[in-house]
Amino acid sequence: MGKLQNKVAIVTGGSSGIGRAIANRFAAEGAFVYVVGRREKELAETVAEIGASAAPIRADLARTDDIEAVYAKVAADRRTLDIIVANAGRAEATPLDSVDADAFDAIFDLNVRGAFFTVQKALPILNDNASIILVASSLAVRGDPGMSVYNASKAAVRSLGRTFASELMPRGIRVNTLSPGPVDTPIIDTNASTPEAAAEFRTYAASVTPMKRLGRPDELAAAALFLASYDSSFSTGMELLADGGHAELSHQR
Repeated sequence: MGKLQNKVAIVTGGSSGIGRAIANRFAAEGAFVYVVGRREKELAETVAEIGASAAPIRADLARTDDIEAVYAKVAADRRTLDIIVANAGRAEATPLDSVDADAFDAIFDLNVRGAFFTVQKALPILNDNASIILVASSLAVRGDPGMSVYNASKAAVRSLGRTFASELMPRGIRVNTLSPGPVDTPIIDTNASTPEAAAEFRTYAASVTPMKRLGRPDELAAAALFLASYDSSFSTGMELLADGGHAELSHQR
């Protein structure tokens, strides 16, 4: 029997990269998974890959009405939720003097506002003793040039995790934060101007990670499974770094 047998989970940003790996792992462990994302093609591919244990929901998590529609779908299916993985996010590297208001808002609307309302709007259909996982980043504690807005957004997500954990404790709901470091996902190729630029970034990211490699999506999925399952039953308000030492050890290189 899997560690999530008969549980119902929702994974935002679940159609690629880390989210897709988490959705697959949760389904393999016995959960029914709602996979939420913006791109229909990738959603369909992910659900086809998982099979009958998953359903797609197309939504832009920067829009509160879309978040409400997600949970209306779950309720219409006569299901309640045991696990939420708030993984949808946006990353852009922009120097301080080049950030405009629209770029700032785009990152905060999805990374912070989206995470906040993904949790808040779920509360009426969230079971007691549920597990919530907020996906932040090892960059939240770093000062890498060009990443001021993204890093601040992920620091805000980490802060939300602490407060949510405190507020939801009377219901037995655990809230923890999963913070990846550099992970080899398709977003690297999407953000790069050329395949050569993507390869150069992968080499650079591995070089600044103490373990000297990028993480794999399946490694983050394993960490998420720990936080979602009974294995972490005495953990709430914590941050689990799955980052190859990127946050805590990089200064010791």
